[in-house]
Amino acid sequence: MTIASTFKTVALAIAIALPVASVASAGGSYVSVEQYGYGNAAGGAQSGWFNDMTLYQDGAWNTAIATQDGHHNRTVVGQSGWNNGASASTYGSGNVNGIAQIGANNSADTTQWGNGNAVGVIQVGNGNAASSTQVGHGNVAVIVQN
Repeated sequence: MTIASTFKTVALAIAIALPVASVASAGGSYVSVEQYGYGNAAGGAQSGWFNDMTLYQDGAWNTAIATQDGHHNRTVVGQSGWNNGASASTYGSGNVNGIAQIGANNSADTTQWGNGNAVGVIQVGNGNAASSTQVGHGNVAVIVQN
């Protein structure tokens, strides 16, 4: 098991054990988790400094996991509906990662390795799946599905 997987697992276990809205801040980094509905699970892990992460879920049985390693990264995951899953991983500096899903049974997986990358995934409807991997510097990707 990698260190990132370990962080994800621990963060997810804590989120499942404490299904309430929470905010955490340390070393200039910020994590905010808000959940409404039932059966939702969220986890966040950060190393580095001045990273921002926001996870928001409304509905039932949604899962969001985000990890950031580096500095000045920004990740936002918002999900509304049922049984949506999102995973956002960022390694490097100055990256922006955003996932928005509305509907049911959608999945999104984004990974960034490098600096100054940006990815946005927007999925509306049911049963959509998206995946994006960026390696290097200054990459931009946008995925929109309806």
